Amino acid sequence: MTKIQAADVAKLRKQTGAGMMDCKKALTESNGDFEMAIDILRKKGQKVAAKRADREAKEGVVLAKNNENNTKAIIVSLNCETDFVAKNTDFIDLAHSILDAAIENNISTNQQLQDMSLNGMSISDKVIEQTGVIGEKIEVSMETVEGAQVSSYIHAGSKLATIVSFNDTCEGQVLKDVAMQVAAMNPLAVNKDEVDESVVNREIEVGKEKARQEGKPEEMLEKIAIGRLNKFFKENTLLNQEFIKNNKQSVDQYLKEHNNNLTALEFKRVALGN
Repeated sequence: MTKIQAADVAKLRKQTGAGMMDCKKALTESNGDFEMAIDILRKKGQKVAAKRADREAKEGVVLAKNNENNTKAIIVSLNCETDFVAKNTDFIDLAHSILDAAIENNISTNQQLQDMSLNGMSISDKVIEQTGVIGEKIEVSMETVEGAQVSSYIHAGSKLATIVSFNDTCEGQVLKDVAMQVAAMNPLAVNKDEVDESVVNREIEVGKEKARQEGKPEEMLEKIAIGRLNKFFKENTLLNQEFIKNNKQSVDQYLKEHNNNLTALEFKRVALGN
């Protein structure tokens, strides 16, 4: 039987994040074959993943970052089952490594993310491996936006992150303020034209019914409902919302104050538990 060296155990632990005893056991089982030991740990992860497939992974870490020229931003959400694991330094470091690699490799879809290589292993295989190491269900996903300039924001605690794209360039803090707006006010869409038609129709019907219950004349219901719909747009669309740092102006007015052509194109907001 091959004698397992402490240095080999340490090397395997560094690469996989597995516990010292698990690494030693895998190396012993593989007679010191490093690649086979990694496969053994991965198979352990597959077994754990299968057992925990019906569990909910609503804890974790949500991170966001711009690329070097601020034309693309990515959110990566690395999810687990418990807050205890989410606070683990190795788990947080893994989330940062995945995000950095996604930026470096210009990843645009979740499938590309799963297939992306990190330290010689695909992200999908890395997640399975870490499932065995940690003993919890782990999931990873991403969102991205692109534009003439982008901004990203990570809320304190790394449980919520936002990214926003813009049609033109501007001072970074101005754009970050809008990303913070998305985090704080959770808009449904950038503007009223992008609100789903089913949502608009529902709000109109709700507005009519409310006016009817208030005893308003039947011929006035449509007009009253449209008025309430406009209030809904003001509260729930990014450009029409009151700016959180100055409720005397809308987000659109805030942007135009700094660049008359500037507008938001798209945003993504990812929060744990959603």
